[in-house]
Amino acid sequence: MADKRDYYEVLGISKGASDDEIKHAYRNLAKKYHPDMNPGDQEAEKKFKEVNEAYEILSDPDKRARYDQYGHAGFDQSFGGGGGGGTYQYSGSGFDFDLGSIFGDFFGGGFGGTRSGGQRQTAGKSVYQRIYLTFEEAAFGCKKELTFPRIEKCPDCDGSGAAKGTSPVTCAKCGGRGTITTTQRTMFGMMQQQTACPDCGGRGKTIPNPCPNCKGKGFIRINKKLEVNIPAGIDEGQQLTVRGQGNVSTNGGPTGDLVIEVSVKPHGIFTRDNYNIYCEIPITFVEAALGAEIDIPSLEGNIKYNIPEGTQSGTSFKLAGKGIKYVNANKRGDLIFTVNVETPKNLNEKQKQLLRDFALSCGKNNFKGKQHFFEKIFKDKK
Repeated sequence: MADKRDYYEVLGISKGASDDEIKHAYRNLAKKYHPDMNPGDQEAEKKFKEVNEAYEILSDPDKRARYDQYGHAGFDQSFGGGGGGGTYQYSGSGFDFDLGSIFGDFFGGGFGGTRSGGQRQTAGKSVYQRIYLTFEEAAFGCKKELTFPRIEKCPDCDGSGAAKGTSPVTCAKCGGRGTITTTQRTMFGMMQQQTACPDCGGRGKTIPNPCPNCKGKGFIRINKKLEVNIPAGIDEGQQLTVRGQGNVSTNGGPTGDLVIEVSVKPHGIFTRDNYNIYCEIPITFVEAALGAEIDIPSLEGNIKYNIPEGTQSGTSFKLAGKGIKYVNANKRGDLIFTVNVETPKNLNEKQKQLLRDFALSCGKNNFKGKQHFFEKIFKDKK
C-alpha cells in the first residue's frame, strides 16, 4: 500500500472537499484519461484506474470516513479485509454497484465501458466494533460478549433470493451476461458502452418469485452475539481482528472480519506507559526522615517495601516485573512509584517548638541541599 498516492491528491482536491467538488474533479479527470480518448496510452490507462479508485472511496461516506482515519491501510486485506471494489456489495439497504459504467452515470452514455459480464469475487465487508475495558481487564485479559450487526445469507433461501421451491432464472434481457452493450454516435465517432443490465442489476439472473424473508436480496442483517477473548496486556487504541466474523460476501468471496478497537477506562491510581505502570504514594515527614516499611499498591494487591531513611519528596522506586504483561509473551513491565512527602499542617505551639528545636539541633549539615543552593547563588554574583 505504500506506493499508492493519496486519494485527495489523485483528484486534486482538499481533504475537506464537498461531494459536488469530488464529483466535478472526477468527471474532468475521468474524461481526460479515459482509454477511448487515449488509445494505446498505458500511462493514461493507469491514471484512469487510479482516478476511479480514488472516486470510489471518496464518494462513499463510510469508505471516506474509513480512509480519513486509517488511510490506504484501511482497505488492505491484512488490515481487516472488505476493501473497495467488486461488482456489488450489500450494504443493508440494497446493493451498492461500483463504477463499472462511469460515463453512463455522468454523461448519459457515449463512452466505452470496461465492465465484463462475469462477477469478480470480492471479500465481504469487515465490521468495526469498539469495546470498553477496565484497566485490570486490559492488564490481565478477559472474555467479553459482543453484540454487533452483520450481513448473513438468508436462511430461508440460502442466499439465492428466490422463494422456497423456486430458483432464479437467466435474465432474458442480457442472456445471463450481466451487461448490455449500446452504440452511440458522438463528436468522437461511434462509441460503445457496456453497462450493468437494468433488469438483473448486473447479476445475470432475475428472481420471478422473491424470498419474502429477504425480499429477493439473498442476504439479511442480524445482530450477532459472540464471546471474544481479550489478550492480557492490550492497550488503548489497539485493534483485534476476528477472522471470518464480518459480513458475508455477496458473490462467493471470503467472509469479512470483525475488527475490534479497544478503549481502556482510566484507573484511579495507576497510569500506563507501554507495559510499565506508575503511581504516586504519599508518605509522612517522619517516614521519609527515619525510613519505614510502607504498603505499595499493585495490580495483585499491596506489596511491602522499605523506604530508606532520608528519602526526599519526588524520589522514584521500581518494582521489577509488577507491571503489565506483554501481549503474547511471558514477560512483564515494571511498577514505578514516586513518593511525595506530606508536610504536616495545623501544628500546635508545642509541636512547632519541637520542630524548631529539631532544626536547631540538626545544624547546616543535615540540610546540604539548601546550603548548596545558596552557595551557588552567592558564587554567581561574584
